[in-house]
Amino acid sequence: MDLSSMVMHLSGLGLGAIGFGLAAIGGGIGVGLAGHGAMGAVARQPELYGRIFTLFIMSAAMSEALALLGFVLAFIAMAV
Repeated sequence: MDLSSMVMHLSGLGLGAIGFGLAAIGGGIGVGLAGHGAMGAVARQPELYGRIFTLFIMSAAMSEALALLGFVLAFIAMAV
């Protein structure tokens, strides 16, 4: 294994680690913002708790799905 191929391999590993880190941070921020908005909405109109909770779960799932996509893309970047 020569030096240039080793550098390419290690750069792919670093790219994957950075990609996964950004995806995890993005998912955490997304769920946090969704929770913040849901709590504020329930505080204003407690009678709509059921609908707000449903929308919160949907938005949290969407945010986590994008984080999972980033995780998969990080593995693909490491393989290339």
